[in-house]
Amino acid sequence: MEDAFTVDDLVACYARGVFPMADAREDESLFLIDPERRGVLPLDALHVPRRLARTVRHQPYEIRIDTAFDAVVENCAAARPGRLETWINHPIQRLYGQLFQRGVAHSVEAWSGTDLVGGLYGVSLGGAFFGESMFSTARDASKVALVHLAARLIVGGYLLLDTQFITDHLTQFGTIEISRADYRRRLAKALTVEGDFYGLAGGASGIDCLQAISQAS
Repeated sequence: MEDAFTVDDLVACYARGVFPMADAREDESLFLIDPERRGVLPLDALHVPRRLARTVRHQPYEIRIDTAFDAVVENCAAARPGRLETWINHPIQRLYGQLFQRGVAHSVEAWSGTDLVGGLYGVSLGGAFFGESMFSTARDASKVALVHLAARLIVGGYLLLDTQFITDHLTQFGTIEISRADYRRRLAKALTVEGDFYGLAGGASGIDCLQAISQAS
């Protein structure tokens, strides 16, 4: 499938609510997922735990946007304790690299000095953002990146933050699980608007992000 599957096909898949995965890093094939139940993080009901909010305000990391997309994907694909395999194989990684070159995929990165210590990446279509994967090698780094992402989407007028599945990591932020039919209704509505991923200034502070999230609730 991967020989015929192009970046245009990938964009079309997101527009109809499906996304690719692979069985293992070194498996060159990919398949499409259309879950019966879908995880979404409502942008108007996002919860930032109190301890994490303190961390965000204190800004232990520098948050950058789209400066190290390939490195974020590479880190998301890396084996880690408790997770020896990944669904991000090499064909999928190449496709997302092409999406980034088109300005359709984005990364939110947490830096400590010259070290990339956490971050996430995803796909932006209309007013929908499809979160793909995140990683962290320092405490709360990916969570701080997620808070910055949510604020960016709120300020940019997005209507949907798709997390694909629910995890313990995401539940604390208020992620909910909805039916496939409900998801498709929300996606169709989100695709009728044009979100501005860069509507929030690149150097936005943690306080700016928390205020944006608070005002959306």
